[in-house]
Amino acid sequence: MKFLVLYKSDVSATQQMGDATPEQAEAGMQEWMSWAGRAGSALVDMGSPVAPASDAADPSIGGYSILEAESREALDAVLEGHPHLAIGTIDVHEFLALPGM
Repeated sequence: MKFLVLYKSDVSATQQMGDATPEQAEAGMQEWMSWAGRAGSALVDMGSPVAPASDAADPSIGGYSILEAESREALDAVLEGHPHLAIGTIDVHEFLALPGM
């Protein structure tokens, strides 16, 4: 099963990156890379920070990743201790199979 993981926060990714000192940015990336190492093959696409590009876009979404796990419970284990949880929440959406594909 594949999952779209959306990282949400009250502070935009643009503001978080802009306000961080180089040392804070490096420490933050080290936390993410440590989590990515623990996630292992479950991490399909590390993703990227994002910023709203339309008026209807949810400004609380600051980034995404794509993960793969055998179940939602297995995914929860991969997300345990995720560094984003220190500053925000994580929304999870399951990719659905397209009929006939």
